[in-house]
Amino acid sequence: MIALDDHGRVTIIDLASFTSTVFIGGVFVIAGGVKGMAGLGLPTVAMGLLSLALPASQAASLLLLPSLVTNVWQALAGPALARLTRRLCAMWLGVVAGTLFGILPSLGAGAEAGKGWLGVVLIAYGAWGLLRPPLDLTPAQERWLGPLAGYVTGAITAATGVFVVPAVPYLQALRLSKEELVQGLGLSFTVSTFALAGHLYRAGGLDGSGLSLSAAAVVPALAGLWLGERLRRRMSDRTFRIGFYVALMLLGGAMLMLALRR
Repeated sequence: MIALDDHGRVTIIDLASFTSTVFIGGVFVIAGGVKGMAGLGLPTVAMGLLSLALPASQAASLLLLPSLVTNVWQALAGPALARLTRRLCAMWLGVVAGTLFGILPSLGAGAEAGKGWLGVVLIAYGAWGLLRPPLDLTPAQERWLGPLAGYVTGAITAATGVFVVPAVPYLQALRLSKEELVQGLGLSFTVSTFALAGHLYRAGGLDGSGLSLSAAAVVPALAGLWLGERLRRRMSDRTFRIGFYVALMLLGGAMLMLALRR
């Protein structure tokens, strides 16, 4: 595509690069909007949509800084930082161990395998969100289940770039208050983001250009977050929940079918 610069000179714009930039920006506006409405979902939505057009490892590197910025804000905004850190630190150690030394195929082992695993995770998470099975843990169960849930979450993170299953169901089973749950999610996602960055760096999937694109994606993610917070006041929780989880299942199903065909 031909255009004029500020001095009237003819320049050539790579249409494919321009289209990719618009696509990536749009994805992070949507993903940020979901997080603004629900308090979570940015990496899940971003990975699901980006992986339709990009290798899974590249999609994961793009979401690192938008995820980190939004989750740090969420983690520090709550009232129970010290208490949650003591209660969840065992799970976080499991997340780090699972991400760095997981048993599932890594993002770096092949883009198509990662997309298939991600499809499975999105379907499972969407089904769980719609069914909302009642969960309640005793302190004795929490002691051993926390590290296990963390390790499985980390292994899935290394394979798919998404860190919601089973961490989110586990946190919801702890019967935290609303404010504590939102803060606990932010803290846990922050740990997962750092662990994922370490995994991608070790696998050679993280470089300066990827971080530059990730930094640029922070702006549309924050714009989406702002919009999502305002939409949340106009939409019922039930309507949003059903639409969100059904959309995740459909997206996951499409990704799984594409991966199986190849």
